[in-house]
Amino acid sequence: MIHFHIITLFPESIEPYLASSIIGRAVKNKKIKISYYDPKKFTHDRYGRVDRRPYGGGPGMVLEPDAILRAAEKAIGKKRGAEKIFFATDGAIFDEAMAKKLANPRGVASRLTRHIVFICGHYEGVDARVEKILKAKKVSMGPYVLTGGELPAATVIDAVARFVPGVLGKAESLEASRVSSPEVYTRPEVFIWKKKKYRVPPVLLSGNHAAIDAWKQTKRTLDTP
Repeated sequence: MIHFHIITLFPESIEPYLASSIIGRAVKNKKIKISYYDPKKFTHDRYGRVDRRPYGGGPGMVLEPDAILRAAEKAIGKKRGAEKIFFATDGAIFDEAMAKKLANPRGVASRLTRHIVFICGHYEGVDARVEKILKAKKVSMGPYVLTGGELPAATVIDAVARFVPGVLGKAESLEASRVSSPEVYTRPEVFIWKKKKYRVPPVLLSGNHAAIDAWKQTKRTLDTP
């Protein structure tokens, strides 16, 4: 099992997604576990404030290190080998290979619970000393900036959870283990929309599995950047 620990000011922003559909079922079936830690509950500030003005000036506010580190300490506890992820624009780009490695870093199924801790920044980010103190892995979701780390955390959890045995209904659902296509069709065979007909490609109706696999492989190759 993998236990995901999310340090976030806004757990309510992603909790509904992670509690529904396939991920929600995985939690219910105890294939994965998700815990939330709000830094506001770990600050010494009498008003529960965790954002401060940045040294050197600049727009916006920065999340203080103390509250974030205390929340991380609560999440990590005495767990050995916990993976710490710090979302940053200059981090390693998250991809399928990283997801698979996070799910099973040794490439061998283990009965031990694996712990992954996410540091979700907000506003203008988190004090840089947090990443250094925790020795966290810096991860980027791509060449763009989001308002917070909550969506990246949910994305990584979704991608990683797919590699946990039993999370997907069928092992064949993993893209890498089947001949897949970016184009999929279902009934009806001929769909009419605003008086125009849209047909399912004839090859998919042929019953020729070799031809169907070849068509899917062609579509997959064309879709690869």
